[in-house]
Amino acid sequence: NQGRWDAAEELEVQVMETSKKKLGAGHPSTLTSMNNLAFTLKGQGLINKAISLIEDCYRLQQVVLGPRHPYTISSYEALATWRLEAMELSSC
Repeated sequence: NQGRWDAAEELEVQVMETSKKKLGAGHPSTLTSMNNLAFTLKGQGLINKAISLIEDCYRLQQVVLGPRHPYTISSYEALATWRLEAMELSSC
């Protein structure tokens, strides 16, 4: 199953980088790609990388989409949950 995660990560990195180049870092499609990649990284157990990416995504979403947009709220909720999980893992 890890092979599929790796392939998904590689593809999502390509999509995100292409979106950044063609549409810009703050474009809603780029933000969606960032969010998707963060969830893939989290699924691979790369929680610190996932947290870092979702933090960047959340900051941009606040500016581009606004703080009350459903995608912004969803990213904030994921970020808060992942931070708690990371703290729990580090205390084990």
